[in-house]
Amino acid sequence: MSKSSEYVEKYAEFAIEQQRKHGIPASVTLAQGILESANGQSQLSRECNNHFGIKAGKRWIDAGGQYGLYSDDRPNEKFCKYASVADSFEHHSLILKNNSRYAPCFALRTDDYQGWCRGLQKAGYASSRQYASSLISVIDRMDLTRYDRMAAERGPVAATHQQEQSSGYSFPVKRDEFMLVTSPYGMRNDPVNPGQKQFHKGIDIQCRGDALLATEDNGKVVKANQNVNTGGGRSVTIEYDRPNGSKYQTTYMHLSDINVKVGDAVNAGQKIGMSGNTGTRTTGEHLHFGVRQVSADGTARDIDPAAYLAEIAAKGNIKVTAMHNGENLLAKYAKPAEPEMGAAQGNDLTEAQDMSPDDWMKKILSSEDSGVQIPSNDPVMEMAVTMFTSLMALAVQIDGKDREDAMAAATDAAVNRRIDLTALTPGLRSCIMTIQENGNPILSVVSDKTSFNHELTNAELSRLSNALNDSTLGNEAKQQRVAGIVNNIVVGNQMSQSFNQHVGNDQTQVIQR
Repeated sequence: MSKSSEYVEKYAEFAIEQQRKHGIPASVTLAQGILESANGQSQLSRECNNHFGIKAGKRWIDAGGQYGLYSDDRPNEKFCKYASVADSFEHHSLILKNNSRYAPCFALRTDDYQGWCRGLQKAGYASSRQYASSLISVIDRMDLTRYDRMAAERGPVAATHQQEQSSGYSFPVKRDEFMLVTSPYGMRNDPVNPGQKQFHKGIDIQCRGDALLATEDNGKVVKANQNVNTGGGRSVTIEYDRPNGSKYQTTYMHLSDINVKVGDAVNAGQKIGMSGNTGTRTTGEHLHFGVRQVSADGTARDIDPAAYLAEIAAKGNIKVTAMHNGENLLAKYAKPAEPEMGAAQGNDLTEAQDMSPDDWMKKILSSEDSGVQIPSNDPVMEMAVTMFTSLMALAVQIDGKDREDAMAAATDAAVNRRIDLTALTPGLRSCIMTIQENGNPILSVVSDKTSFNHELTNAELSRLSNALNDSTLGNEAKQQRVAGIVNNIVVGNQMSQSFNQHVGNDQTQVIQR
């Protein structure tokens, strides 16, 4: 795989997010990143996460932004330094959007990538007179417009959202069915310091470039931290008064962007910022949502955000819940005497108790959090996702995981769309199955003789599905069937590589004659 292809595979999702949020074609963003960062290999991109050659101006430095010194037009110029590559992509979009020089570009359609490239050159993004043609060449050569289409199919990220609920209440992110909580309130293994325990004072909600929303009417912004070098990164705290003189404070951490300031009044569903991955205590994009209860005498204590969400779900008749490893976190705070609470929970209370690990993973894959779209009229994609979940179930059973570990493994597999099948294929050094956003499964194999990536054909999908769904077979027999199918794929790829090498040698000999 070329360096450019590796770059696209790694950062395409960031570019898609920018198109959905800001209207900049993903293909153009990726092409600029490839050229400006030398496929992510430049010193500036490696040391400062700066993928677009953006210099640090006075406003950036006065706001406390970090920078690095590099020689460009002049020695030791200041360039923006970002906490993450995602921040670099976001800042690049905001510069284009907020600078009037680039305004003509935003009058173009997102599928007019050539117009965008010429517009960037005309506006003076780069000094090269070949800048537009270089961008267009990269886009055409790598078929980057497919990411423009992906972004268009998902639709724009809503700037604000008022869910189907009574006036005055909202969950912190828009979801149609449930919010996926990757880490609940309470003791946990510290994700930043392996081997240590930590009391988690909030819940971590899976996010992918989401607008973050105020949860009640008549809120007041009491904190807005722009310093990305703190543990929680960019963060916002909003305070809501209660009739008895107490208050609730809700805190949003790791934001990529903040849209409010201290003293602002906010209402339910109002956008207060965007999800991100800022801060020193984060391992990936998510929203850390914390809740503090302040009594009338000023005594404050952290509470389980699930309890707070259960309260506002009941008051606002919000028909969405929060789930972690198949468990409805709001269920234990539901009050049977309040019929609206039962409506808010739907059938999830019973479903969560009976859900198997593969059912849970399929539920996540079918949700907004997975990034995988599963149309109901696509039987091939449905078969691929079913096969993926069945493989995961077999893998955790072979490993002998208990239910809690199996449900956690299902969450991890669904969120990352990745399963390690090495335990099912003992003849291989490594065997990983991933599922792309279009639902296509990719097998990544490393053996003593070869390594390759292989997209499963419909026939191979069918054979794997038949083996996994055969109720007459035990786990050991299913494992042998899976190993056999994978080994056939390995042999086929080895033969193909040998044939291509042989043809190449023959052509070399003919040329030498």
